[in-house]
Amino acid sequence: MTSRIISPAAIAVNRQAMPGPVIVSVPHAGRIYPAEILEAARVDRAALERLEDSWCDHIAAGAGDAGATIVAALWARAVADCNRGEGQMAPGEVEPTLRAQFAAPGRKERAGLGVVPTRLADCGPLWKQPINSAALEWRLDRLHRPYHAALAAEIATVRARFGFAILIDLHSMPAIPPGQPGHGARIVIGDRFGATANEALVEMVMESAAALREKVLRNQPYAGGHIVRTHGRPAHGVHAIQIEIDRSLYLTAERLPDAARVARLSRWFADLVREAGQWRPDAESLPEAAE
Repeated sequence: MTSRIISPAAIAVNRQAMPGPVIVSVPHAGRIYPAEILEAARVDRAALERLEDSWCDHIAAGAGDAGATIVAALWARAVADCNRGEGQMAPGEVEPTLRAQFAAPGRKERAGLGVVPTRLADCGPLWKQPINSAALEWRLDRLHRPYHAALAAEIATVRARFGFAILIDLHSMPAIPPGQPGHGARIVIGDRFGATANEALVEMVMESAAALREKVLRNQPYAGGHIVRTHGRPAHGVHAIQIEIDRSLYLTAERLPDAARVARLSRWFADLVREAGQWRPDAESLPEAAE
């Protein structure tokens, strides 16, 4: 795998003429599979599509009109997982010369969900060969690094204008099975247990999600991944929150978008963006109006 082929842009950034303080990140909804990826795979495209947060970019469709800047991956998660760090891989999934840099894999990496996804349940290995240095660099240079550079640039622009920025990292999730932490939750709000966003802002997002009359949990079982952990710096005015939405709330059994249910969630998400756009980190310190 080389970088000689000119491929479509790895990321798309929707810039509003008068942006608000909210940036929406959609890292796992890309549906473009470069030829190099399909050629390297030992499974068919349908198997690779199981990695996607299928069609959750449709939920974010109204966020731009609500005042948010949107950074969305166009390339599929099979290329690289933008919600993992560059050092997150299982050593056994890469060629021997790379193993030293992935010496301490976590649970997800050991399951094959590292910065390059390498395994899925019922599929076994996704790739014909272990990931080598050229393949890893190609994937990182074409998707992972441009995505994070775009996020960082938009955060810096918004922060310079407003003095702070709100990053909402939007994902979808499979149903949480019985016996697993968080079973029954349909929406999970993650802030790394208070580390990546102001408490009042997180509570506002929780209340907004509760209005959907679905079970909402905080940080269980998803506390927030690499994106909110990397970019969320409340002490420096950057507040990052991850939102996971159960796919059964908007997809059919064939994993296709159900128009009415997508529209419901899209309206909710746009309203959330508008409400978040009115939030200010110093609001709690403002004097109350006289009665």
